[in-house]
Amino acid sequence: MSERTQVGIVGAGPAGLLLSHLLHREGIASVVFESRGRDHVQQRLRAGVLEQGTVDLLSQVGLGERMKRLGMPQTGIDFRFGGASHRIDFTAETGRTVMVYPQHEVVHDLIEARIAAGADLRFDTPVTRLAGLDGPAPSIEFDADGATRSMRCDFVIGCDGFHGICRSAIPPTVRKEYDRIYPFGWLGILAEVPPAAPDVTWGCHESGFAMLSFRSPTRSRLYLQCEPDDRPENWSDDRIWSALHERLDVADMPPLIEGRILQKSVTGMRSFLVEPMRHGSLFLAGDAAHIVPPTGAKGLNSAVADIQVLGRALADHYRKGSDRMLDSYSETCLRRMWLVQRFSAGLCTMVHSFPGQSDFIKRLQRADLEYMTGTAPGRLAFSDNFTGLPVEA
Repeated sequence: MSERTQVGIVGAGPAGLLLSHLLHREGIASVVFESRGRDHVQQRLRAGVLEQGTVDLLSQVGLGERMKRLGMPQTGIDFRFGGASHRIDFTAETGRTVMVYPQHEVVHDLIEARIAAGADLRFDTPVTRLAGLDGPAPSIEFDADGATRSMRCDFVIGCDGFHGICRSAIPPTVRKEYDRIYPFGWLGILAEVPPAAPDVTWGCHESGFAMLSFRSPTRSRLYLQCEPDDRPENWSDDRIWSALHERLDVADMPPLIEGRILQKSVTGMRSFLVEPMRHGSLFLAGDAAHIVPPTGAKGLNSAVADIQVLGRALADHYRKGSDRMLDSYSETCLRRMWLVQRFSAGLCTMVHSFPGQSDFIKRLQRADLEYMTGTAPGRLAFSDNFTGLPVEA
């Protein structure tokens, strides 16, 4: 059995859902396929710091009401090293802010908006094969009701994440992948305590990195550098709070507030990018095309930037008959994404303690931190990147 739509989207994460929403506003039909159930998609807990441009876009397309009510605007980051606080006020530097609003809340807003608009969202529907990508009639094959079916479309959009099937549909002779796996991970902690500081706080300590962020006025999200293959059960509550105090407390700021720990999990860290982000009628977006370490808070924002470019390009195709933006999609996104990779990987290298690193490298890291926080050019460069580069950099 075969069906037909204009744009087939693989993956119901923020990239796929946002593209479906933007296309709907342009009168363009789409179907979204997701291998997991709706509850699983909505309950995948992810941190989220939204750039100014992401906040603006979500507001412009009718997705900002709940975000503005529950999100927490931020104007600066407090870097702590050398026993002192070194705050960068990125709003003073650039006039822009960021919003602490977790990714799963963004997904919740998108699903509610798409369902209210009668969208064709197919959860629990794994895509098994992409066909005809080099020709005029691409199709998506998927499992439904115990049978294999297909969806013919004009374009296939791969928003199915790093482990999805879409990227591998680009032939190896065409596909170039860049990958770096870091020799550490993050222990993520959700604690039932109010944040001890008004800013997101980064501890750059010789024993390892730590971070204080927020989930709500009564819950804190905290992170500790750990071994990449570490296990949450290796970290007792006492060990966690001891390490957090060591890496984050400084004499001129209030100490951390301890409380009940609700969740613990370990996440590995990598930098990854594929070139090109288009092959025939297949376009990759978000984690299917690139991964960044979480230090720069760029994962969700990079996906939104891809979708902004792709949404405009598809609108141009259907409304004006122009493929200029589609043809330049990969180049446009990669130009910006390499700058994002540079920023995220640079921060990751600067603030973490690497196994076996020499005293010389440690002093270079300190010099980088002092330049970034202690000079006008350093503060401006960080602020400009952290609050968000233009979509078409």
